[in-house]
Amino acid sequence: MSNPQVIELPVLEPEDVPCCPPLTSAPLSEEDSVKMAAMFKALSDPVRLRLFSRVASHEGGEACVCDIQDVGVSQPTVSHHLKKLREAGLLTSERRGTWVYYRVAPGVLAAMAAMLTAAGG
Repeated sequence: MSNPQVIELPVLEPEDVPCCPPLTSAPLSEEDSVKMAAMFKALSDPVRLRLFSRVASHEGGEACVCDIQDVGVSQPTVSHHLKKLREAGLLTSERRGTWVYYRVAPGVLAAMAAMLTAAGG
């Protein structure tokens, strides 16, 4: 029986987490609009949205690619879409042996929700 390895995940500093004020409170800066547009663009593809949802809703907040790849496209296409979600800052990944495990990047859901929340409400 092998000993499981403990791997520490990196901790993002507050400035690394995308954060934008609600759209109704003030105009977005150019930098914030570029960050958030990349995230929403990545999620605008139905396969990517399904993959993101599978990771976000997976038990323990982490999913092996082997558990989420059945979305109606080939494995190379799944890998391509997961790469796009990582590049947009929506997912983080960690290789363990032959499998890759995905998590929603820290702060992403809160940042997107805050941006879409009406100011004062």
